[in-house]
Amino acid sequence: MSFDNWVLETAVHQRTPWLVDTVDVITDSGGTLSVWMIASVLTITLLMRARRVDALMVAGSMLTGLLVMTGLKHIFTRTRPPIPERLVEIDSYSFPSGHAMMTAILATVVAAVVVRLTLPRLAKVAMLTVLAVYTVAVGFSRVYLAAHWMTDVMAGWAFGVMWAGLWIWGSSRLQRRQLQPA
Repeated sequence: MSFDNWVLETAVHQRTPWLVDTVDVITDSGGTLSVWMIASVLTITLLMRARRVDALMVAGSMLTGLLVMTGLKHIFTRTRPPIPERLVEIDSYSFPSGHAMMTAILATVVAAVVVRLTLPRLAKVAMLTVLAVYTVAVGFSRVYLAAHWMTDVMAGWAFGVMWAGLWIWGSSRLQRRQLQPA
């Protein structure tokens, strides 16, 4: 039995009605509408606080990340887990998981913003922990609902962190250039 099939079978055997309902809420929190609302509010807040480079990093990483994720799905054209196990109806490709990738991008760029804030260390650690738990929970919710194979989710996290990392690197370079005397 493959790793993906083993994880899917294990998840299916753990299903209970209340847990399915709970996982549905978690998966919805990582859906397109939710992550775009969070990213939009954060971008506007950063702009209002004159943190233009951070706002560009958040908005830019999310917008281009969506394009990259869609492109990757069309390159790999992987099918989703079988219908009997699947609790959500989706007609797009499976690899990489869009929920995992987009929440990983969002969590990683928000983490970069948090690290740059002047806050007590404990507050930063708490915020970073919440961000990590959020994207991990959303990713596992996709497997639990059989919307994705586990390797789709793992790839989504990896692509998301890498994409966000490129935007963090680019925004750091831009910020340094803005601070240099003319």
